[in-house]
Amino acid sequence: MHTKVICLFLFLLVSFFNSNGQTAAVEKTVLFNEIALLQNLKILSSDLYEGRRTGTQGAIRAKKFIINEYSKLDVLPINKTYEQLFSFVNDKKQYNGINVLGLIKGTTLVNEYIVISAHYDHEGIKKGDIYNGADDNASGISALFAFAEFFKMYPPKHSVILAAFDGEELDLQGSKYFVEHPIVPIMDIKVNINLDMISRSDKNELFAVGTIRHNFLKEAVLEFQNSKTLKLLIGHDEGRWNDNWTFSSDHASFYRKNIPFLYFGVDDHEDYHKPTDDYENIHPEFYIEAVRSIITIFEKVDNSRF
Repeated sequence: MHTKVICLFLFLLVSFFNSNGQTAAVEKTVLFNEIALLQNLKILSSDLYEGRRTGTQGAIRAKKFIINEYSKLDVLPINKTYEQLFSFVNDKKQYNGINVLGLIKGTTLVNEYIVISAHYDHEGIKKGDIYNGADDNASGISALFAFAEFFKMYPPKHSVILAAFDGEELDLQGSKYFVEHPIVPIMDIKVNINLDMISRSDKNELFAVGTIRHNFLKEAVLEFQNSKTLKLLIGHDEGRWNDNWTFSSDHASFYRKNIPFLYFGVDDHEDYHKPTDDYENIHPEFYIEAVRSIITIFEKVDNSRF
């Protein structure tokens, strides 16, 4: 019996190391609290947050909720605070916005950053109707929390900035300000992974945009294995304005600074920018699988050579 146990141990030990004596890559199980993922989306898209329009009380409540979740998940503020304040004019109206920025320190590449972003603002209240923006984009914000939870178990190699941008619906104002006034040197930001509308698809299709320009991103996406509940597709990188999503969300601000990006999103649906974009209309199984898939691809990007 002892001989068999020793042989088994040696077999497992040899399997764990490659021929160069380095630790072999171990497939990580993507774990996060699926119930919390859905619950956070439900909370952020509730009437309490009044559609989260930039500068409103609803947006301020959303900002406080995000900061509270970051704190609970051991996400650090980049400076003394999570908040990056900015102001802008849109359609002759003055707005005060607040980006919420959290930091996960990398294990080896501490001074190189991957920005994982999602915008938390939406359309607010129009003619008495609350535009709750469940898919657009409470889904992306709740996914940031899932990333933070995953990183507690598997810290990333690169440092990660979890960026909850404000003012996206008003011409990408939060991300524009971030890249023009970066908290870290702009040349140290290696990749942006942007999440905007990832919680519902009648065809179970999630698109990855941005692979056309960088092989390391294309390889990370192509290595992904589709599941029964999700098909990951490359597309919307070129074509006419309505087919090309390069400038459709906050990743555009990074693209304009020549920073590689991956944007994950779904096709527009019947509730896009309507007061019916509510929690009840998301697709929970698809959403959970979308978040799991994006984390899996992040892992490949984190291990890539840029």
